[in-house]
Amino acid sequence: MSLLEIKNLKKSFDDNVVLKDISLNVEKGEVLSIIGPSGSGKSTLLRCITNLEKEDSGEINFDGTFGLVFQNFNLFPHHSVMKNITNAPIKVQKRDKDEVFASARELLKKMGLSEKENAYPCELSGGQQQRVSIARALAMNPDILFFDEPTSALDPELTGEILKVIKDLAAENMTMVIVTHEMAFAKNVSDKIIFMDDGVIVVEGTPEEVFASDNERMKSFLGKFYD
Repeated sequence: MSLLEIKNLKKSFDDNVVLKDISLNVEKGEVLSIIGPSGSGKSTLLRCITNLEKEDSGEINFDGTFGLVFQNFNLFPHHSVMKNITNAPIKVQKRDKDEVFASARELLKKMGLSEKENAYPCELSGGQQQRVSIARALAMNPDILFFDEPTSALDPELTGEILKVIKDLAAENMTMVIVTHEMAFAKNVSDKIIFMDDGVIVVEGTPEEVFASDNERMKSFLGKFYD
């Protein structure tokens, strides 16, 4: 059985039908990127999977734990970096404090932020804040990690450092679902790509299959890759 299985998912906001019968699977260790134009339903799909929105109908089968990395970091401004990372594992998962702090320091080292554990979010760059938010998600020991446009709030020069972190996680076989507008990155890091438009999955397959698709909407969206 797949780690995550979605069947016939539908979601509307009043008269606006955002998701129209979405079905997909994610296998353990797989990296799935979801691409498509703004308003195609990508973020709503992610929000339904992670229980931030309630679907109208359909099935979401997932028994594990997940981490979610937002596009705008969503760190607690009044908490230090260390407290942002350790709060949920200690208070929600009831894990041993010493073990959680040791794990958090390992994660900060991995993110290149060992010297920032006592800093506050306002003292960090956008790229550093996003790396803290990734460390916070990983501190929960998730079975799957979701990213909602993880670089969209960053300057182009900071985008590369976040994409490298995600690429390193992929190399460690972390299961990930990534909503992204970074096409070259999606092509490079993904095992599977889904192209959404107007609430439906238009094209699905390996990066090679998706980027070579004859679908006209796909060609239009990926115009520069066909030049």
